[in-house]
Amino acid sequence: MDNYAAVRRFVFVEGHSRREAARVFGLSRETVLKMCRFSLPPGYTRTVPVTKPKLGALLPVIDTIMEGDRTGPVKQRHTAKRIFERLRDEHDFSGGYTVVKDYVRLCRARGRETFVPLAHPPGHGQVDFGEAVAVIGGVRQKIHFFCMDLPQSDACFVKAYPRETTEAFLDGHVSAFAFFGGVPLSLLYDNLKIAVAKICGDGKRERTRAFTELVSHYLFADRFGRPGKGNDKGNVEGLVKHARLNFMVPIPEAASFDELNARLGAQCRQRQAERAGRHAETIGERLVADTAALRALPAVPLEPCEKRSGRVSSTALVRYRCNDYSVPTRYGFQEVMVKGFVDEVVIQCTGKIIARHPRSYAEGAFIADPLHYLALIEMKPNALDQAAALQNWDLPEVFQHLRHVLEARIGNKGKREFIQVLRLLEAMPKEVVTYAVTQAIHLGAISFDAVKLIALARTERRPVRLDLTAYPHLPRLTVQTTRAADYAALVPEMAV
Repeated sequence: MDNYAAVRRFVFVEGHSRREAARVFGLSRETVLKMCRFSLPPGYTRTVPVTKPKLGALLPVIDTIMEGDRTGPVKQRHTAKRIFERLRDEHDFSGGYTVVKDYVRLCRARGRETFVPLAHPPGHGQVDFGEAVAVIGGVRQKIHFFCMDLPQSDACFVKAYPRETTEAFLDGHVSAFAFFGGVPLSLLYDNLKIAVAKICGDGKRERTRAFTELVSHYLFADRFGRPGKGNDKGNVEGLVKHARLNFMVPIPEAASFDELNARLGAQCRQRQAERAGRHAETIGERLVADTAALRALPAVPLEPCEKRSGRVSSTALVRYRCNDYSVPTRYGFQEVMVKGFVDEVVIQCTGKIIARHPRSYAEGAFIADPLHYLALIEMKPNALDQAAALQNWDLPEVFQHLRHVLEARIGNKGKREFIQVLRLLEAMPKEVVTYAVTQAIHLGAISFDAVKLIALARTERRPVRLDLTAYPHLPRLTVQTTRAADYAALVPEMAV
């Protein structure tokens, strides 16, 4: 560059000829002419492309191989080296590897998709699910996390679930809307089956019932990207990657999903203090414009559950997602509505909740409430020891002690009285009934009536009075000793 500037100064400033410059600097006149024409070295340029006659006849073969790779497995596509080997072995190619490699690189560059930079107005969002590994309750498992991103501000919301289900999809929206304090004007999705039942030929989508209910409740506009084109919602795709690499590295450990989600919510809030991309403002500062554009939340949030109709079996069970959940036996053979939430299953009959169970994500599980079967077991006391719903019932030891004493004193009738004691749990808290059983054993009042009276006294917060002569709620009775003369009144002759 110094020589370049010196030659140009010698000619244009000092007024010497190009011939003299060539002599002084020891350069050819063509080089001096080039230096005078360009202020900087133009570099090497090829005016006419050099043809490769040896490769020219095989160009269609290379094009065919690369076209076939587009529909083949990603991990089994041809490398430039493999194409060169095939040309050499199958087509007697005698050229070098470099010319093949250069042509393959050129073809791949032409085939790559280019993108248009997008502007994101405030108040719009994107939604997607991601997968990661976490340790929940000591169990290492795969989790699915819901992501909502507001591209204008890059504000995010992330929540983890055991499965990517309809109820998780709905709950993620309800939780995200509450987190942002409003409803986005529109949300962009890929074509996930939870939301899209069918892609019609004209590009329109046939929405699922659950997704239609979600849109109708919150009144946002739904948009969908092209099938297989994740770049259509690149912001939330980037959020999925960011959440996995930053929120879940190292592998998170939590006692429950509630604890993990509380941690994820705090990390989403902390991220609002950061700057994303080329913006000078923080995410939180730019979130103000998004928040102002959001639609107000409805007065009542949507119930985030999957709804399915069902029928109670002869064993008072309702099947939901390959698991059996119990209901009270009096509802046998009736039609019910099952609501599957993320963490529980609620069963309704004629609009009334008749059962509520923790949600199980296993298959073939039996989830039963022992209280649902006690009324039937009272009618069939011999089923007490074999009833499946009672096998793992976590009752204090005093209940078994009470049963042993009752059966030892009054035999089979004692089993019936014990079942009646268990039925007190249908109407009273376990702590109250446990206290009553303990006190009855301590006082030596081994009977259902005694346990019931003690439990009622505990509930009504009054002293326990097992002495009936002093019990205030019962009428006093006076029982006299019968004399033989009293029977004389029954004989008319003697009565005179």
